[in-house]
Amino acid sequence: MPIIKSAQKHMRQSQKRRLRNRAAKSSLRTVIKKVRVGIDERDRDAAQKAYLLAVPLIDRAASKGFIHKNAAARYKSRLALQLQALPSPS
Repeated sequence: MPIIKSAQKHMRQSQKRRLRNRAAKSSLRTVIKKVRVGIDERDRDAAQKAYLLAVPLIDRAASKGFIHKNAAARYKSRLALQLQALPSPS
């Protein structure tokens, strides 16, 4: 435990940030997983809906700095390719 007042404040701030980042990364992983589950089940409609919800969250995570912008682009690109590979419902 820090003794200096500024170090105590820094510790409080970093703990708040850590919890916020952890929650944001967890929700990001959840939405990506929903897309992947839809793809694995070959349910194009569900996967498409989940993808459309996931894209803005991925972009927001990149803009807030939770993930790198290239990582966000990679997630979106790979999910889109997997989605396009699914047969269209007929």
